[in-house]
Amino acid sequence: MTARTLFDKVWERHVVVPETASNPATLYIDLHLIHEVTSPQAFTDIENRGFGVRRPDRTLATIDHSTPTRINPDGSRPYVTDHAEKQVETLLANTREHGIETHGWESEHRGIVHVMGPELGATQPGMTIVCGDSHTSTHGAFGAVAFGIGTTQVGHVLATQCLLMTKPKTMAINVNGNLSEGVTPKDVILHIISSIGVGGGTGYALEYRGSVFEDMSMSGRMTVCNMSIEAGARCGMIGPDQTTFDFIRGRKFAPKNFDTACRNWVSLRTDGGAVFDREVHIRAEDIAPMVTYGTHPGMAISVDRTIPKAGTDADSGALDYMRLESGKPVAGTKVDRVFIGSCTNSRLEDLRAAAHVLRGRKVAGGLTAIVVPGSTLTKYQAEEEGLDRIFLEAGAEWREAGCSMCLGMNGDIGSPGDLVVSTSNRNFMGRQGPGVRTILASPQTAAATAVTGVITDPRTMETMV
Repeated sequence: MTARTLFDKVWERHVVVPETASNPATLYIDLHLIHEVTSPQAFTDIENRGFGVRRPDRTLATIDHSTPTRINPDGSRPYVTDHAEKQVETLLANTREHGIETHGWESEHRGIVHVMGPELGATQPGMTIVCGDSHTSTHGAFGAVAFGIGTTQVGHVLATQCLLMTKPKTMAINVNGNLSEGVTPKDVILHIISSIGVGGGTGYALEYRGSVFEDMSMSGRMTVCNMSIEAGARCGMIGPDQTTFDFIRGRKFAPKNFDTACRNWVSLRTDGGAVFDREVHIRAEDIAPMVTYGTHPGMAISVDRTIPKAGTDADSGALDYMRLESGKPVAGTKVDRVFIGSCTNSRLEDLRAAAHVLRGRKVAGGLTAIVVPGSTLTKYQAEEEGLDRIFLEAGAEWREAGCSMCLGMNGDIGSPGDLVVSTSNRNFMGRQGPGVRTILASPQTAAATAVTGVITDPRTMETMV
């Protein structure tokens, strides 16, 4: 039998109608995650066509993008606009009508869709998972084929539980060796994207392989897979192993016959001798704490390096927008805001890492730092450990769960011209507010920057205790 990759195995299990020269494959979808931004139009569309939701039991909803991260003294929620509030209320009404499990205001799992799904154990190896959100690739950390879809496709999946899709090629990203002290999963993925480019993964399903990923926690693996889309990839995956199984065990949607499920999941791992369409090899020792300096995630360098010379007009325009100068150190650049959160870095492990840096220290004067947990459960867990007190005593803001300043749809944005160090996944022009400039970094780098007020290598912070 021909050796197969993890992606090929999962894909083949879900093909309903094979791909032809003139038509994409019809792919069955195991789990459809929905939120308030891309679902209202889809529900309206299927209802206008006389369809219902084909598999409500395979659909899971939450509210996250437009939700306020503050609560007013009277208990009301300060929505940024009436439209944002309507988005939330529309989702809740649609899911009630169609019998879809929804994690709204009263649920401890309410929060970012890509934190909530794994937290419930709904994300499992071997699944196909879609959501009207580009960072659905997060769920590939479990050995699932997971990818974002558009609003029209959301409607297709609601009505049919299937999707038309052309099979991508496969690429192995091999990272072996030992990471240096202070290097995090966020640094690993930023290094990968800077190495292969923001278009380097276009047309591919990525599989992250090697000792670095085998040694990573599930939180770290989700951070890596989350940003696969930033390299242009359709999805990113990591083979399921004992770390995966230990994470899922005991969660709400974990299989009843768990040991049998684990034996099946192990069989999904890429076979020895399987051939990828492309392979990339990176030495772990070459990776340092990373920050971006431009207007896409591929424009990233080690925090201790100088800003590269612009190679194209686009690069030059990006530096002009960022108000950064080639040849100058990126460390030491004055920062206005720090954001710790997003589906990339808002899990308990990320909050612990940031709190470790902030413990006993103060946020620099004139700088605003906000910390936004990925789910209400994560918020509760952080508060049980006292992490909220560390953030508050340092002078940071501790918010309610949600997407928040990652894309600012809920009103959490910077002011024009602000430079923000953010643990999110995109540094596009204006993503965090009109005229706002974004530097992507790990929770440790963001926390170190919050203390000093300038972009700071977190490895220098130990001497400041």
